[in-house]
Amino acid sequence: MVQKSARRHVVTLAYGPFVARETIRVCRARCTYPSGALVTVRAGGLSRLVGAGATFGYDVEVFVGIERFVHHRQRDEIREELSRKYGISISSGEVTQLASRFCAHLAGLHHLAEPLIRDAFCRDGGYPLHIDATGEAGRGTLFVAYAGWRKWVLGAWKLPTERADAITPRLEEIQEAFGSPCALMRDLGRAVTLAAEDFVSGLETRVPILSCHEHFLADVGKDLLNAHHQALRNLFRRFRLRPKLRSFVRDLGRRLGGELPDARGEAAAWIRSSADEALPGGRAGLVAVRSLAQWALDYAQDGDNLGFPFERPYLEFYRRSRTLRRAIDGFLRQGSADAGVGSALRRLARILEPVVAEGAFADVAKLLRRRARLFDALRSSLRLTPKSQSDLDGLLAEEAAAELKDIRRELAAFIRSLHSRRLGRGCGKDERKAIDMILQHLERHGRTLWGHVIRLPRRAGGGIRLVSRTNGLVETFFNQLKHGERRRSGRKALTDDLEHLPPEAALAYNLTRADYVELVCGSLEKLPELFADLDMRAREMVLCDPELAEPEQTELPAGSLSREDRAIVRADVLRARIETAARDCRHRVPTTG
Repeated sequence: MVQKSARRHVVTLAYGPFVARETIRVCRARCTYPSGALVTVRAGGLSRLVGAGATFGYDVEVFVGIERFVHHRQRDEIREELSRKYGISISSGEVTQLASRFCAHLAGLHHLAEPLIRDAFCRDGGYPLHIDATGEAGRGTLFVAYAGWRKWVLGAWKLPTERADAITPRLEEIQEAFGSPCALMRDLGRAVTLAAEDFVSGLETRVPILSCHEHFLADVGKDLLNAHHQALRNLFRRFRLRPKLRSFVRDLGRRLGGELPDARGEAAAWIRSSADEALPGGRAGLVAVRSLAQWALDYAQDGDNLGFPFERPYLEFYRRSRTLRRAIDGFLRQGSADAGVGSALRRLARILEPVVAEGAFADVAKLLRRRARLFDALRSSLRLTPKSQSDLDGLLAEEAAAELKDIRRELAAFIRSLHSRRLGRGCGKDERKAIDMILQHLERHGRTLWGHVIRLPRRAGGGIRLVSRTNGLVETFFNQLKHGERRRSGRKALTDDLEHLPPEAALAYNLTRADYVELVCGSLEKLPELFADLDMRAREMVLCDPELAEPEQTELPAGSLSREDRAIVRADVLRARIETAARDCRHRVPTTG
């Protein structure tokens, strides 16, 4: 063997910065691996501390990766922590590179642990597969496969767009790695619906496809209420009620100026007094009138932040505005000790007058209320609180299964009542249209609304276990991911952040699950050693088969532009070239053949 020496600057958490002198032994006969590389023997101890050609050790990489993707720390925060605790100086660019390496190693470790994860699912009696995608402004679409009972991320991919032909191969990857799921939970999107049906049709075992109850309700509600809700919104915009009310509030605030804080206390005392007492005079009266306008504008307070269609904010705005307009007449009849207060009250009445004078408000609100009652009755029959995982989660399996049967019976009774109501003499045209809309949704999705009770095989102890009725597990995961990214970036819009976020970063959330950590790596402290093993195994495989060094990359054509494509497609130079070519074409004779 021929010996060569090499010096390397290395930085680790365990030993800090140091210079390593490595002796490399090379075969004297110049033997080579199938890849053509010389047969060499390197220092095993150093290889377990730091990767080939790298400066920072595996332990630094793990520290950076966990801080970045689990705790969502900024690069400067990570640099400061490394300097303060370990005396390590590192650049922002190196932090980014280490975070990227961490994602690649974590994905490799997850892939290596697939047989262990598959065995765990067998012991559980299977796993329900929840699938969903998220993104910002049509970019950075992240598709995630999630094991519902274990709450583990099984796979994450960046998709060009949310399309069936992009989703189906990912589901097949999950099935090949972890076995067939016992159920497939999805939302009602067209792409994911087609992909789920295509995937399940190719399986040997029967796998029920379940529609998320929350998405089902939202889908029905939007179709049922959106047109009338938008019509009511357009009426408010037409009469500019919100801008006028806000301007009214600002004008009174400027008029009161520095007296506003003290006047608030006087107005608060009037509010706490008898309801029959007339509006006070002076500055307290102006604050009281200002508060009346603010009350109308604060219509969103009556909701629970569930969003449309579970809440109808413009219907609530109409109710408050109409109630306040009538209340103003009562205040004016009671009189006021101050002409200025009466003048402000009459101005507020003029702003709100269209709500009672314009018949379109009442007509649209009446139709919207009628449809909203139908929707709320459907929601009540499903006994589901939106934005929650399931109201059955806290029950024992047998109790939850019995409750699910009751819900199904209640929904069947509701459907029968809709048929009966539709045939009744008092059912108007709009109400029949609304009932037909609900029945169409139930007919389309009815068979996928049930099948949550999973009978476990004998090897898993037998009995039953339930799949969640909603896809809230994945949506909660997405909310956590986005909240963490907003914490890190300080930006509300995550368009660029999600576009650049490695899909493997989703796997980092598994490191917060103790059962996953114990199964895959034993403890987080063992990650550096396991990452070193991955690199050594990868190097051995590449030396034996050089084609493994550059795996084939396949990319589906995207319906939306990637960041790299946008730089070319939206360049002014490209537009100029196209326009020039088009002009030149006018003077040429078309060719055929």
